[in-house]
Amino acid sequence: NALYSIVDRMYIGHMPGVGTDALAGIGLTFPIIMVISAFSCLPGMGGAPLASIALGAGDLPRAQKYLSNAVTLLLGVSVALTVGCGVFLKPILIAFGADAATLPYAYDYLLIYLLGTVFVELAMGLNPFINTQGYTITGTVTVVIGAVLNIVLDPLFIYTFGMGIRGAAVATVISQLVSAIWVVGFLCSKRSVLRIQPKLLRPDWEVLSTTCKLGVSPFIFRVNESIVAILLNRLLLWYGGAAGGLHIASMAILTSLSQIFFMPLTGIITGAQPILSYNTGARNFPRVRETVHYARLLSIGCAVAMWAAMMLFPGGIARLFTSDPQLIQLTRVTMRVMFCTVLVLGMQMVNQNGFVAMGNTFYSFLFGIMRKLLVLIPVAFLLPHWLGVWGVYAAEAVSNLITTAVTYVFFERYLGQLQREWQCSGAATRSASPK
Repeated sequence: NALYSIVDRMYIGHMPGVGTDALAGIGLTFPIIMVISAFSCLPGMGGAPLASIALGAGDLPRAQKYLSNAVTLLLGVSVALTVGCGVFLKPILIAFGADAATLPYAYDYLLIYLLGTVFVELAMGLNPFINTQGYTITGTVTVVIGAVLNIVLDPLFIYTFGMGIRGAAVATVISQLVSAIWVVGFLCSKRSVLRIQPKLLRPDWEVLSTTCKLGVSPFIFRVNESIVAILLNRLLLWYGGAAGGLHIASMAILTSLSQIFFMPLTGIITGAQPILSYNTGARNFPRVRETVHYARLLSIGCAVAMWAAMMLFPGGIARLFTSDPQLIQLTRVTMRVMFCTVLVLGMQMVNQNGFVAMGNTFYSFLFGIMRKLLVLIPVAFLLPHWLGVWGVYAAEAVSNLITTAVTYVFFERYLGQLQREWQCSGAATRSASPK
């Protein structure tokens, strides 16, 4: 899934003569793209766990309602985002830090990308309903076919057809269209236990309310990325001085790497989510604890491997995105500063998303906003007073450590509380049953 924007940036960063400015322009589009994808989390990451919990409790009709209302919500959101962002696109980009050099690239890319908003929402928002039924291969194919198609179409539209940055956007929209057709087709077929039913598309406000309450945590997590990207870009322009534009381009590379880093971790918790949700509905604590244990092992292992690659080979990784020697040299330093503690997020991601999978709306919201809004942003404003522009990058490293420690403590307490409640409930049931 991350390949959609990553591949675009790789090809765009190597465009002859204009690669660095074009890459900086794409970096400025990141907040808007993250907001668009964030809205898919409300029905997807909110509705799918609740549908799975309903399946675990044997309530198929309610699970069907969560899916069909998710479709309605996604279509409504798509229209609102396309119109809203399209009308105010230039002022938004200028507010995010676009200048005369980068605005044309950012504008051309996003204008086309917005036309495919409905495909992005349907593909990303409905795919969790496939995974939550246990059809993991089908869910994987959803993103694989789009990502592979994007890799093939990018050079064709950018270079062969001479469309430049517009070609990258067209390739992405076509790829998302194919993914959306695949998802909707499966969820309307007889293979799917949960099916999109026209009679259930009418909004059920109680279903939509519970969906959005649970989905707000992953939604906030992605919106956090958007807000932080805007603020960090402004801070880089302020403290970077004459090299501010170069720092923006470097941050574009780092945000791409951040997407690559988080996607496997998100994939692991997405794989764990149906098991956690189903067994939460069934009150099977040993299975819940076992799932958390193995998810942590996988997530921490992935995080450590990616951290080692970024610490050992920053220059080689930067060359994948650009051939500008100045930008490569800068990114060698910024990558090591920004990601020096990122290995601990393997633990944090499992704990934070565990709250979502188990239906805890309060903690999922609290820890969804903590790392970025409550910790990173204040630190990012403080550290540059002593470290200059490098403090902007170091703020990420500091926030990783603080948030991981706090989330771990609360999640372990929550698991202990659930174990005691379920044990007491089971004992009460047994004592009340006939001898």
